[in-house]
Amino acid sequence: MSRKTKVEEEVLLDEEVLKQNEIVLYNDDVNTFDHVIDTLISACDHIPEQAEQCAIIVHYRGKCTVKTGDFDDLKPRCSKLLSAGLSAEII
Repeated sequence: MSRKTKVEEEVLLDEEVLKQNEIVLYNDDVNTFDHVIDTLISACDHIPEQAEQCAIIVHYRGKCTVKTGDFDDLKPRCSKLLSAGLSAEII
């Protein structure tokens, strides 16, 4: 096995291990900016500025990744967003 092949295999393996899930928040015509911001602070541990930026991105682009990490960490966070009436999913 050549050195190049071995390095390529290691990089591919590292990419698989580092694969993170994401919570994607979607825009809706129901929730206020304040509600979205407050919920992101509570559910995703955002600071107010981060939550506001995500709310603006969702409003103008239709969606925004609001949290990345392991599925087991994201699942209860996403459930909290959904319980608050927001539209989100883990991808």
